[in-house]
Amino acid sequence: MFNGRFEGWYYKQRTGDYMLAFIPGRADGGAFIQMIDSDGTRHFPMPQMSVWRDTVHVGDCVFSPMGLRVRLPGVEGTLHFSTPTPLRSDIMGPFAGLPMQCRHGVVSMNHSVDGEITVDGVTHVFAQGSGYAEKDSGRSFPRSYLWLQCNDFDEPCSCMLSIAHIPFLGFSFTGCICAVLFGGREYRLATYRGVRIVSGDREHLILRQGRLRLELTVIPRDGGHPLLAPMRGSMTETVRECCEAYLQLHLMQDGKTLLRTESNHAAFEERTDISR
Repeated sequence: MFNGRFEGWYYKQRTGDYMLAFIPGRADGGAFIQMIDSDGTRHFPMPQMSVWRDTVHVGDCVFSPMGLRVRLPGVEGTLHFSTPTPLRSDIMGPFAGLPMQCRHGVVSMNHSVDGEITVDGVTHVFAQGSGYAEKDSGRSFPRSYLWLQCNDFDEPCSCMLSIAHIPFLGFSFTGCICAVLFGGREYRLATYRGVRIVSGDREHLILRQGRLRLELTVIPRDGGHPLLAPMRGSMTETVRECCEAYLQLHLMQDGKTLLRTESNHAAFEERTDISR
């Protein structure tokens, strides 16, 4: 038992039109690995799990900021990552040390991926593929949230965004964390920095913070693939992740365009209110 809590890591990589992500974690039901790729999802119960910083040993598999090795039924291979690209500081800001229903962390906004993974006899070769890694811990996922991530734009850029219902000390609010890495700079928009959600419609999200304005258009290509999600420490909920969402990004400062780019390879999840 994990005492009503969960923790998990999300290691995503892409080569061409193929996306593959592994989610090693543990909750009240024990350790597990979830896998999602362009074809669907799989769930593997695991016998044990150990963690040192962001290196996870679970069963015969290892996941770390420098690479991963998987030995699972029908899935086997090794990937090597270049030096990870972390954010300058914790994406949770001042909330990082406070009691939260769900705590989010970014391990690497972008890194290159090399190696091979064989899935059901088909070998996928990653040669300078793109990678991203994050983590979550707490009791439950938010009852409603929007999450997206992409580092496969026309321009060399990486973006992550989460907008969620946040219960906190007897009340609740809509929280936002967002980071865009472009041109050697990190642009962060967050509730604790005074971001304002001008439009919360995912087809045209607009965030404004001081001199910055970020406009995002998100169009999922399908309803996504099902993944198990935590509820009070047990993996009893289901969310759906789309691996191939269209994303258009427009970042402005003082009314001038810093970056306008798009991708057909964004990862996207959206969850509406669920009774608690």
